[in-house]
Amino acid sequence: MHSETHIVPLHVGCPIEAKRISDILLAEYGLYVQPINFPTVPRGTERLRFTPSPVHGPREMDALVGALDGLWSHCALNRAELAG
Repeated sequence: MHSETHIVPLHVGCPIEAKRISDILLAEYGLYVQPINFPTVPRGTERLRFTPSPVHGPREMDALVGALDGLWSHCALNRAELAG
């Protein structure tokens, strides 16, 4: 999803899966990611909120992308729903 700030939202579209992915990222990968659900965002637009900083380099980004790739497949989430 587009963002005008350093916060990087990633559309999930399901509150249960957003929380589940957030929990797995923390428990299994040591990655803290906030799930954002209704009423903060409209239903159906649930997302994960990433806040990268200068200490997050290519190694950390690659680890995150690898973890998300596996979790997206595991949870059978649509990868192209908001692509545009």
